[in-house]
Amino acid sequence: MVLLGIDVGTTSLKAAAFDETGRRLALCTMDYTLSTAEGGVMVEFEANEYLRICREAIARIRAEVGQIDAISVDTQGETMILTDEAGTPLAPAIVWLDNRAEAEAREIEAHFGLENFYNHTGQPEVTGGWPACKLLWVKRNRPEIWAKTKKIFLLGDWLLHDLGGEFVTEPTLQSSSCYYDITTGDWWPEMLDYIGITRDQLPRLIPSATAVAKFEEATVVTGALDQIAGSVGTGVVTPDIVSEMTGTIMAVCALCDEIPPFDPASKIPCHVHLDGHYCRLLWSPTAGMALKWFRNSFAAGVDFAALDKEAAEVPAGSEGLVFLPYLCGSTMPTYNPDARGLFGGITLTHGRGHFVRAILEAIAFMLDDTLRTAGNAIEELRITGGGAASPLWAQIKADVTGLRLCVPAESETACLGTAILAGVGAGAFASVEAGTAACVRTGKTYLPTGTDYTDAARRFRAYDKLFNNQEVSTCLK
Repeated sequence: MVLLGIDVGTTSLKAAAFDETGRRLALCTMDYTLSTAEGGVMVEFEANEYLRICREAIARIRAEVGQIDAISVDTQGETMILTDEAGTPLAPAIVWLDNRAEAEAREIEAHFGLENFYNHTGQPEVTGGWPACKLLWVKRNRPEIWAKTKKIFLLGDWLLHDLGGEFVTEPTLQSSSCYYDITTGDWWPEMLDYIGITRDQLPRLIPSATAVAKFEEATVVTGALDQIAGSVGTGVVTPDIVSEMTGTIMAVCALCDEIPPFDPASKIPCHVHLDGHYCRLLWSPTAGMALKWFRNSFAAGVDFAALDKEAAEVPAGSEGLVFLPYLCGSTMPTYNPDARGLFGGITLTHGRGHFVRAILEAIAFMLDDTLRTAGNAIEELRITGGGAASPLWAQIKADVTGLRLCVPAESETACLGTAILAGVGAGAFASVEAGTAACVRTGKTYLPTGTDYTDAARRFRAYDKLFNNQEVSTCLK
């Protein structure tokens, strides 16, 4: 079979075809630009343009590989499209980045309470980005649209509807809609009533990796949230294997069998995963971004490989230099939006290589703290993103965490994970586990070398405790 996985991100779509062994047959990337208004608070995109781009990507892949046997789609969460009964969009898609509904978020939090909200949705905070809040905003501010709204789509549902004509959805995408109850696996009646919507306006709930229709010769299969698809594409199907992505941000996906108890000090969301699992999605807003910022500001024209070489010549621990990577605040394991970045312990002996290594080590320390927060008994970490291309950075992470790190052989892990779901739905694989066993392979492996980071980690955590403190960071803001 030829299995097509389509990964729809915030500003680009990637489509990749694979065979039943996970060998990539073709890849297509298409970029697009979002529309913003009100100083970036409102973020939109034409709903039908998503459909056009997706179909064009399918046509390009078909031109390379011929017949496609199964198609599945993963998308960003929370992007919402409202239509009439015929499925005609009533307004542009409201993108997940859109925060117009902050007032509605505060209202929902006050009405339901954070603990109750978490116990139904797995989300530890109520923000203007959640679809429940956006719907309430539309009801209050666009009554002419609200009166005509008969169908409420998230982006993945919208694309499946175009390809197969079915009004369906799946739980991983709905996890952060905040009108889906992750404990019951059904819509949350109290939230539907509060917003003023009915079950008839929402898609039919079916599992991921389920065949729903045909698009020409291809079986159309339900996909997953992009982070979930990416974890499948790295082989994360049991709690002892965890995925980590260091790109602009750092994202960690750790499976769990139960929803962790509510913790008022935690901002870690819990999502539905596959086959009865849940997962904690932990992220930090600054990771690779910190290294890119440093290069652009202080080493313009120097490529990352050259900076790695300089950092490799510096001893572990950066000879006392410490970096706090909170250039955009801190989210996990400590939530503090007022936290700021810091280089500490600077002496005349420190050169550019020290600063680069301090950045690499800081992200590794932050990763180690994040994994401890997740609480899994981890045997292996699957690493992806631009950070995985740096052997030095990967080795530092292995030494700091004490874990075996593996880089997946396939770089387009979200596309591969979605293609595996397509294969399950089309009968190529008996289960997601069987699909990952057949398709996911690892490349470079990094084992702990015994390099001692004890003192460096102690210094990092001492600075972190001092400066990533709400009272101190607010004063320094």
